[in-house]
Amino acid sequence: MIKSMTAFARAEKTVEELTVMVEIRSYNSRHLDIALRVPHGYLALEEKIKGLVAGKVARGRIEANLKIRDNSDETYAFEINTPKARAYHESLIQLKDMLNINSEISIDLLVGMGGVIKPAEIDLDMEACWPVVKDCIGEALEDLVAMRKREGDYIAKDLAGRLDDIEKSVDQIEKESGDLLFHYQQRLKDRMSLLTEGIVEIDPERIAQEAAFLADRSDISEEIVRVGSHIKQFREITDSTEPAGRKLNFLLQELNREFNTMGSKTEKAKVSHIIVAVKSELEKIREQLQNIE
Repeated sequence: MIKSMTAFARAEKTVEELTVMVEIRSYNSRHLDIALRVPHGYLALEEKIKGLVAGKVARGRIEANLKIRDNSDETYAFEINTPKARAYHESLIQLKDMLNINSEISIDLLVGMGGVIKPAEIDLDMEACWPVVKDCIGEALEDLVAMRKREGDYIAKDLAGRLDDIEKSVDQIEKESGDLLFHYQQRLKDRMSLLTEGIVEIDPERIAQEAAFLADRSDISEEIVRVGSHIKQFREITDSTEPAGRKLNFLLQELNREFNTMGSKTEKAKVSHIIVAVKSELEKIREQLQNIE
């Protein structure tokens, strides 16, 4: 099964006073690279979240932005900086005495001094909020995987068409390369006749030996067999349930190697033109494989 590495998903869950929202984006990457943005106070959930992602995604850069809003009373608490408040109050009294001011020192004046009252550090209950976070991220990951699969189906269809074209080209190459012995015999006879202008009698047996040598050196039957095997494996991998990207990239390198060898062996212009066209298709396949998990 082919999956794309680019996708987006969003999910939101609310249970009583707790609301969790997550956005997940995935991009191309050679490895699994997870980048999380978790609210302050919930960093303890980071490894658990990464475990959920790794359980659904094998490769790609995953960027997840988690937001948590807890409206329960337990999340709102403040504390007084008592030494600071006393020191500030004593300073205000001294200022009143020094300037002969009779007005009262109001609570607004004390509170207006920054840092006198500040939010208290609260020990958040990770075990209580984790089920909601887990369900929210799980839903987003399901949508992300579904989108990656839909994109992968389009890529698989494109790859299948290109493989069909390459197989047809291989059949043409095999057909054009089937009469190498006769081709080299005729070519040697023509060259000898041109060089000797028909004066020297050509030894048919020697011509046959030389032609056989050249035909053997230019034989691409082994490469054609290997190409057929690689294409078969390519299709099997695309149909399997395992992540296919790395394996398909390896097979593509092998296909390129076989066609390069064919190109270096053949002396037929038509075969060379077919090989050039096939290599163009392989390059298009390579571009597609960059986006496969």
